[in-house]
Amino acid sequence: MTTSNAAKTADRQRDIQKDVARSDARRSKDDKSQMQTGARLYPAPPFPKQHQAKPGSEAKLDPAPMFEAPFYLGSRKLEGKVALVTGGDSGIGRAVAVLFAREGADVAIAHLAESRDAAKTIEAVESEGRRCIAIAGDVRQKAFCDKAVAETVERLGGLDILVNNAAFQVHSKAIEDLTEEHFDETLRTNLYGYFFMAKAAVPHMRAGSAIINTGSVTGLEGSKALLDYSMTKGGIHAFTRSLSGQLVERGIRVNAVAPGPVWSPLNPSDKEVEDVATFGANTPMKRPAQPEEIAPAYVFLASPQCSSYITGEVLPIIGGY
Repeated sequence: MTTSNAAKTADRQRDIQKDVARSDARRSKDDKSQMQTGARLYPAPPFPKQHQAKPGSEAKLDPAPMFEAPFYLGSRKLEGKVALVTGGDSGIGRAVAVLFAREGADVAIAHLAESRDAAKTIEAVESEGRRCIAIAGDVRQKAFCDKAVAETVERLGGLDILVNNAAFQVHSKAIEDLTEEHFDETLRTNLYGYFFMAKAAVPHMRAGSAIINTGSVTGLEGSKALLDYSMTKGGIHAFTRSLSGQLVERGIRVNAVAPGPVWSPLNPSDKEVEDVATFGANTPMKRPAQPEEIAPAYVFLASPQCSSYITGEVLPIIGGY
């Protein structure tokens, strides 16, 4: 290459570099808004600064979580089935209960003490033309889990789908600050609760039944401020895979959904007000998911028409991480 040609090549490369720099600068201004990829507009940070006492109330959350999924059309995927959803009073649990009902299932919801939220879930399920009962109690206690399953079977006529979804989460920035009481509360709710519910449910299940556990992106990637919570969510993923191996010969499938940030009472009843205001902003979609965006995955994993060959899987729904 001659000196003249080399100079021309260098000039051309600098021109390309300048064009790219201008494009990057222009797009960096345009890309500040959140991604909207759904059927309707979803809220994005900044949210109002807010904090709630545990266990949190969906009725008090601003903006209200979106669970109705008005554009989701049911197609009898769960016709005649009975489901039990723990933590079904709000958040993901409520959205799942509504879509299960829209697909033809009767639904029992277990909740801790949020009677106002539970009543709203019952109303939403019944508006889909299905039966719904609420059972209040503590999933940390084996006796309550046994009672919840027995009451579901007695009042709704069986049990085909168990959704383990109830959870406890409180951040702790340093391991020195994570007390044994806090650690035990997280493990007993998030691990013992899932174990007790599955142990009680399985004897009532038959071939074609399904267990769906709620994991988390923190169980895949960890979270430095949620040491105990991340530990339990990773345990739930392992529990899912291991239990699926036990139950596959009985025709019972076991899977998990691992959501990223979801706008529900769980986080505003944990995080500091400044963190709540920016919740979900660090995802590629620059916003948290709404519960109705997560719930269809549970329908997919519950329905033998959709996922008959799927067991032992963990399905991440994490907004493009």
